Amino acid sequence: MLNFFRGYSSVHLLGLVLFFLLIRLPFFLYETPILIPELGWMLAGEQMSKGFILYKDIWDNVSPLAGAVYWGMDLLFGRSQFAFQVVALILSVFQIIYFNYTFVSRDMFPERSVIPGAIYALLLSISFDMATLSPMLMSTTFLLLALGGMVRIVAKRQATGDVFEMGIYIGTATLFYLPSAIFFFWVVASLLFYSIASFRNYFLVLLGTALPLLMTTLVIYLNDAADSAMLNMFNSVFDIKSYDLNSLYSTLVSLFVPVLIGILGFMKMTTSKRFFNYQIRMQQVMALWVIFAAFSIPFKQYFAPMQFINFIPAIAFFATFFFINAKNWLYAELQFLMIILITLSVQYYGLTGFLPGSRPVQLATLRVKKAVLPEEINNKKILVLGADEGEYLHNQSATPYLNWELASNYLTNLDNFDSVIHIYDSFRKDPPEYVIDKVNLMPKVFTRIPELKKDYKPTQWKGIYVRN
Repeated sequence: MLNFFRGYSSVHLLGLVLFFLLIRLPFFLYETPILIPELGWMLAGEQMSKGFILYKDIWDNVSPLAGAVYWGMDLLFGRSQFAFQVVALILSVFQIIYFNYTFVSRDMFPERSVIPGAIYALLLSISFDMATLSPMLMSTTFLLLALGGMVRIVAKRQATGDVFEMGIYIGTATLFYLPSAIFFFWVVASLLFYSIASFRNYFLVLLGTALPLLMTTLVIYLNDAADSAMLNMFNSVFDIKSYDLNSLYSTLVSLFVPVLIGILGFMKMTTSKRFFNYQIRMQQVMALWVIFAAFSIPFKQYFAPMQFINFIPAIAFFATFFFINAKNWLYAELQFLMIILITLSVQYYGLTGFLPGSRPVQLATLRVKKAVLPEEINNKKILVLGADEGEYLHNQSATPYLNWELASNYLTNLDNFDSVIHIYDSFRKDPPEYVIDKVNLMPKVFTRIPELKKDYKPTQWKGIYVRN
């Protein structure tokens, strides 16, 4: 199979796309579990399609452009995981083709082939959570576009008008996934060390990056959501986090093989002496990519393989050398087939858990579990006070307090007059039919806001209140 990918023509590109579709086939044949963040993205889009404003009427840490995409997805398809997967598949195909074209068209590898795209396809399929339309996937699309501009600059070793365009792409990537802002410094460092750039070029990068951010900030400000946006986005990114060790372990197991072949490819690349100067400069630029991508790790909200999609361009770049520089092509073919088998095994294991014992790649702590709720609470507007454990899976959210992690400090601060007013207004604007109180908060709310006590009464189920 690897021998087929050594060519570079329209037939080989078509074969590359078919190869990727076959790898992704298990995600459509098996029921892919919905993850907690994935359900949150769907709920945010659902609320926005009802006319509520992100950050002002919906408290969630999803970035602005990602929220806009989920809004459009809900308008077109409703709450559909299948639609998420299809759109993610289209984006992934674009990334694979663009990544391969960018490096091959500028002769950044010793030979022209679709091997870089084939490796990128494998890396994008190592875990089932990469098949969904995540902010990280959307953001990486624009990071790749910025990378394309950098490849052109490094090849010429002269900064051109591409720098402003690269800034636009970095700013847009940031609006899809906030930690992507770190790649602004990757652009600056790459221009500084590996091109001839003037002060004007650096200013254009800064201007291009700032332009989409300032425009989005203006829209948020005009919607009177500036303060809540700061609370929702920036506080959630910079807060000290306690990561789940099981999720970390699952992520490390899933990423072990991709990282290994990336390291082996890097080592093989450094021992080769048949590179031109511009190829060596690009290799150093991609090494910088890994370094700056690593700086984004502390800002991640949780651990899952999809959170590390921004590493894939660099890993695929270095892993390509592992196969292109192979002296024994039969041995390389066997290695490539082994990696395919490992990828498919991790997929099936993550989806089905076909092996007994522990489940290290199933992301069990991130899966939405079906909550045990009374039959009456189905397809209702609800508010969950406490961590969501699947209550929203077959229900709609009400009030802005979608993300409990963000809302908890606010909701529990009932001695603050502004908090009390906000809670009262939120219940009036978007009243839930049921309140599922898992932290015994409603009695305190009723004490502070007697008007709400008239509207809600306890049910026969502990901690559940129904609207009169």
